[in-house]
Amino acid sequence: MKDVVILGSTGSIGTQALDLVRANPDRFRVVGLTAGGSNPDLFDQQVAEFSPRFHGLGEEASVDAAQETCDVVLNGITGAVGLRPTLAALDAGTTLALANKESLVMGGPLVLERARPGQIVPVDSEHSALAQCLRGGSAAEVRRLVLTASGGPFRGRTRDQLTSVTPEEAGNHPTWDMGPVITINSATLVNKGLEVIEAHLLFGIPYDRIEVVVHPTSVVHSMVEFVDGSTLVQASPPTMMIPIALGLTWPDRVPDAAPAVDWTRPETWEFFPLDDEAFPAVALARSAGARGATVPAVYNAANEVAVEAFRAGRLPFTGIVDVVASAVAAHDVPSSEQLSLDDILAADAWARDAAAHTIATHQGTGSPA
Repeated sequence: MKDVVILGSTGSIGTQALDLVRANPDRFRVVGLTAGGSNPDLFDQQVAEFSPRFHGLGEEASVDAAQETCDVVLNGITGAVGLRPTLAALDAGTTLALANKESLVMGGPLVLERARPGQIVPVDSEHSALAQCLRGGSAAEVRRLVLTASGGPFRGRTRDQLTSVTPEEAGNHPTWDMGPVITINSATLVNKGLEVIEAHLLFGIPYDRIEVVVHPTSVVHSMVEFVDGSTLVQASPPTMMIPIALGLTWPDRVPDAAPAVDWTRPETWEFFPLDDEAFPAVALARSAGARGATVPAVYNAANEVAVEAFRAGRLPFTGIVDVVASAVAAHDVPSSEQLSLDDILAADAWARDAAAHTIATHQGTGSPA
């Protein structure tokens, strides 16, 4: 029986994690629940059903919950607000099942130096896939990591064709059912950019050996190519239940966590190169990651502001990555070699102000650049 704390329990990851708990009452016990507060009725229902010893709404509640005595903390929070709970769980010495990629991206070395070996278990489907495939060889045998991307709802469109995209269209993902912010991040491919940085930090592979390919059906979740020419893939129908289950039980598996591929039916796997001209977010993330320090935090924070502006009708779809690029280009990296939490939070705040200013300028001039 594993005692589990779930941060972000009313979101996509949190609700699916609770589905897994319901299906496996002999394996998991919920001892902590927190949420941001956007769906208090659902949160009250969850608390009534699972009777955790700790529950609360808001960032401070998540920080406190992450320090609870338990076997694993699942951080399913969306956005930069997940950083402090991530650090709290690591400092408590608890296994961290990490779906909140933003905290690792923005925290970078600070997060890694707080974590003991194996303490962070990735819950993103791509990084869970990579972790599974990496069991097939030693680190010295890895040639490259290959992250798959569905391409989102606008695969095949040119940049000009993306200008008039609406929030409703961007929120209609062809293969995944996710929260609104992550769905839009997937449409811009900013999400994949964040995942490239995450893969570098989690697995220590240089950026020039991490590639992205477009795989529209999202059956292959990612791949590892080894030096002898072998490539291992992890495949399943599009579902987060498998990576969530592995996050809670790593390295063990939960039987029947999700349906497998039906090999009695015809199945075609297609892969396409990424169009960096129409979707420059991945190349921008690779550049931000290579600069390091607080630049990835700026990439993430500027994107969060730009996505909200797009959802509110104050910024065109293509303006999202333009705003991020502007903030990344203008950011001065701190001179100190050792980053502190204050450095990261200051960069986050600076990026939000810079992005807001760029968006306001766009509203007056018609261009976010």
